[in-house]
Amino acid sequence: MKINFTLFTTLFLLTLSSNAQFSAEGEFRPRAEYRNGYGNLILEDQEPGFGISTRARLNFGYKSEGYNLFVSLQDVIVWGENRQLLPEDKNNTFAIFQAWADLKLGSNMMIKLGRQEISYDDQRIMGGLDWAQQGRNHDAAILKYNKDKFTFDLGLAFNQDYDNISGFQSVGNMYNTTGFFSYKTMQYAYLKNSWNSFSGSLLLLNNGFQETDNLSYLQTIGTHLNYKKGKFGASANVFLQSGKRQGEVDVKGAYLASLDFSYKTSEKITLELGAEIISGNNKNAGETGAFFPLYGTNHKFNGFMDYFYVGNHANTIGLIDVHASLNIYLNKDTNLLIKALNFSGEQALPNGEKSLGTEVDLVYSKKFKGYSLVAGYSQMFASDGMYELKGVSENLASYSQNWAWVMLVIKPKFL
Repeated sequence: MKINFTLFTTLFLLTLSSNAQFSAEGEFRPRAEYRNGYGNLILEDQEPGFGISTRARLNFGYKSEGYNLFVSLQDVIVWGENRQLLPEDKNNTFAIFQAWADLKLGSNMMIKLGRQEISYDDQRIMGGLDWAQQGRNHDAAILKYNKDKFTFDLGLAFNQDYDNISGFQSVGNMYNTTGFFSYKTMQYAYLKNSWNSFSGSLLLLNNGFQETDNLSYLQTIGTHLNYKKGKFGASANVFLQSGKRQGEVDVKGAYLASLDFSYKTSEKITLELGAEIISGNNKNAGETGAFFPLYGTNHKFNGFMDYFYVGNHANTIGLIDVHASLNIYLNKDTNLLIKALNFSGEQALPNGEKSLGTEVDLVYSKKFKGYSLVAGYSQMFASDGMYELKGVSENLASYSQNWAWVMLVIKPKFL
């Protein structure tokens, strides 16, 4: 995709005519990663991977009395992916990440149209997935109502992959984009109300997945509850799924439930303890009881090494995740997170094993003048069940399964 010169010309003219209403920001985010068991167990004779990727974004916003407009241009660059003097990006990663307008329909109501992030609550079911360099977006229309402490959103999406209007005549509305729960249609309602120390939300989500000649509809319904008072905090998720998932597989009795507690022992230390259970597949062929968290920021949950629900673990034994963390604020600009997670299957594997292993995550972040530096290290201590689950022989697997990364974040405000 080539950058449209007309777009920049228009934005430049808007800058000249209305500086007070126009904003321009950027993001430069290179990240180096050492992968020696990230996402899956690595074998002893396999060489660890190392690479550097960069996310570069230009964000333009325009505000007026009747509407707001936002455009975010993005490229994800893997260092060395293009040969010297190549006239274009080999992997064609330049994209319009967001392009939306919200139109004011009254003092409490608006409609937001276009390509946008959709993120709610703790991002368990719907989130922006900012960790991924490419991020997650949706092409949708959302009717938004906000008054006092009440929020109501009604979202609608209808996806198509033709590039010619004659497609309606030649191929109808067949949607050929598949994978990662790509949907043909989506409808959802989100309601949230807040009180002094408590908030609760309800999400009703329906996705239609394109099959050969029809759609499979999957319903996800649930709530997120949050309580915070003084030094104590608690949050919970309860979600159910039913209907049909991709491949016309009947979903019956699928669920996700979690409960987390936090306690601030001092100004510098916060302790957290929690557990999550996600149902697995215990049904006959053509059916499943496995829950999948769909469009959430899954990297945030179940360990940063992404062994579960990040392009994997979609229709298997489910998961029980018991975790504890220590968040240390060394000073106003420096933070250290230490987290331990113990994993087991919601159901037993064929050999009767349920224990999957333990992961330890460390994340260090430091703010400087105008930029920040974030680094992390994770170690997986796999149990017998993990080897069977991932299809890796224990005697062939590497003794050490780990992952390390460091990331620079610069977000300049041009205007």
